[in-house]
Amino acid sequence: MTVVSTAAKLGSKVRFGLFEADLKSGELYRSGIRIRLQAQPFRVLTFLLENAGEVVSRDQLQQYLWGNDTVVDFEHSLGTAINKIRDALGDSAENPRFIETLAKRGYRFIAPVSFVPPPITDTSPPIAQDGAAHLLSPPVRRVPAWLPLAVGIACVIVIAMTVFSSLRRHDEQPLQISRVTSSGRVSPGDTFLENLPGIATDGTRLYFPELESGRMQLAQGLIADGETTNLTLPDEIIAPLLGDISPDGSKLIIRNHISAEAEQTLWVVPTLGGAARQIPGLLAQDATWMSDGTHILYATGNTLWTAGENGETPQQFAVLPGRPFWLRWMPGGSALRLTLLDPANHTTSLWEIGADGRNARQLLRGWTRPANECCGSWTSDGKYFVFESQHNGENNIWMQRSRDGKPIQLTNGPLDYQSPITSRSGNRIFFIGADTRSELLEYSSANKTFLPYGEALMTANRVVFSRDGKWMAWISHEDNSLWRSRANGTERVQLTGRPMEVFMMQWSPDGRQIVFMAREPGKEWQIYTIGADGSNLHPMLAENRNEADPDWSPDGRQIVFGRVPALMGETAESKAIYLFDIAAGKSTMLPGSQGLFSPRWSPDGRYIAALSLDMTRLMLFDTSTGTWRSLTAQSVADPVWSRDSKSLFFHTYVQKSQTIYRITVPGGKVEHVADLEDLHFADAVDYQFAGLTPRDTPLVNARMSTANIYSTELPK
Repeated sequence: MTVVSTAAKLGSKVRFGLFEADLKSGELYRSGIRIRLQAQPFRVLTFLLENAGEVVSRDQLQQYLWGNDTVVDFEHSLGTAINKIRDALGDSAENPRFIETLAKRGYRFIAPVSFVPPPITDTSPPIAQDGAAHLLSPPVRRVPAWLPLAVGIACVIVIAMTVFSSLRRHDEQPLQISRVTSSGRVSPGDTFLENLPGIATDGTRLYFPELESGRMQLAQGLIADGETTNLTLPDEIIAPLLGDISPDGSKLIIRNHISAEAEQTLWVVPTLGGAARQIPGLLAQDATWMSDGTHILYATGNTLWTAGENGETPQQFAVLPGRPFWLRWMPGGSALRLTLLDPANHTTSLWEIGADGRNARQLLRGWTRPANECCGSWTSDGKYFVFESQHNGENNIWMQRSRDGKPIQLTNGPLDYQSPITSRSGNRIFFIGADTRSELLEYSSANKTFLPYGEALMTANRVVFSRDGKWMAWISHEDNSLWRSRANGTERVQLTGRPMEVFMMQWSPDGRQIVFMAREPGKEWQIYTIGADGSNLHPMLAENRNEADPDWSPDGRQIVFGRVPALMGETAESKAIYLFDIAAGKSTMLPGSQGLFSPRWSPDGRYIAALSLDMTRLMLFDTSTGTWRSLTAQSVADPVWSRDSKSLFFHTYVQKSQTIYRITVPGGKVEHVADLEDLHFADAVDYQFAGLTPRDTPLVNARMSTANIYSTELPK
């Protein structure tokens, strides 16, 4: 291999094509705009750039990335890192422009690169002010007699510490991370929708949610070989989310995640076969077992309750300053630890509460800002506590060796690590490692299938076109930033960047502005307007409450908007549709809109469509008569108007087929357009309805892969 010269490596920046990599800061730019790339993939890119034009073997990459201190599922981890680099560069394995794969040999960076030399600084000695050519001589100072002895002692101490540290490192065992499952379809969940993925073990098997043909299943896998099968559940359990396993490992408690409501029905599922049964009379957002295995602890809103496993004699246990999830008892039952979700800003933090329901306290307060810790579990002896935390956009697994010890990082990419649990004995832990990719697809009615929409928008997860069809705006899957360009992908401009995360947007009727819904970490969802050229970013309202789903009136003088549903943070607050008068700067509630959200104004201005909070009714408001009526009663999400205002498209996300329908307005005739069976991609697991093209053909964001379960032994 040709090693890049020392002089070249001194340059902290490398340029190739439209890209520039800052090797010192770990940042990647395209035409001056920063592109998100996680730390581990960036290290792979760095090594390839430093050896551009040469074949880099997998062994060399393994030694460079992990050395001898960590053993991981290397082939999968390296493949994941390469995929993330290609996604960031818009590259492909089939037609590479930057990274070429050589079978059984390794990888090669094939594009020309140039190292930007560091700025030249003047290191010449100072010149006397009188212009003389001789150097200025420093004043002569006497060296104290004790100084050589002190220096000698310090050197001995440093050498001793170095030898001790070396011996200690030699005795430590490397952290070995191994893959347990291999289907790639473990569901990583979505904290944004209060779907914290649960895992449980009975000692020989793991239980976890898995995606199959776009639907959530409850699966079990043998720890010994990872062989996975699905548990049989009643048909009414459409989307099972795992709460926890009983102390004896004989039964699971799950909730049925079937609508936008925060609380769902609870079910008990035997692990060794037998019929699942619903716990009567209880609705909860999460639940676990009490230490006796016959009572449960469950959460509704900000309150924890206890009850018998048949729902009898419910009693209040504690009231908390947020919504509790991931409930885990300390061995012996002396304390409970949980994840608290702040309903206003959607941050997650770890809390501990006594067995009597008192003395609740936040753990690791101020460790991350805003708080971003989740999903902790105790080892069986109570000596270690493992949890998930996000730093610099990356989720990793951390450990505490005592009740309030300093956190120790266990994983460091390249996967997104989540939801750690512990074995029923010993110090082995299990966790999800996610590698989620997506691609924007357009439905072809001629071929009855979804096809790639184009390389320019491969990673877009929502797209809207201007009224004249000449411009488009989209949200990047990588960092949820807002972009706009011509309809053909030219004249691209990034309108927002970190830390702002955009959820949805709409063009103004004249195409000069975009209104969008976004938030910053630790803050509420807010509505903003911005010029199509990126100028004049302004919040619409100054209020301390979540705002959602803005859309323009046809004359551009008003903006209709709603509130977020319970699954996005707000539970107790009332929900309704509002009209914001731009000139007056005031909003008023749309009559009769209580209990509705997600408004969409028809292009001709005649109607406003909205959804019921449980997402089972599509409602229609006639602006000429001021009246509401139900257009259809079924599962419905993501409504989008056709360009002629004569129909609405929507997605039935809780149906097994995840069908996209078209419904006529005002007639209400429903027509099937497409479903999951039209998604002919071998590794696609599900999709999200992403919008319509100017020809009113559906666009979807297809998720191409999910995750597996991994394990490791905690360091002693």
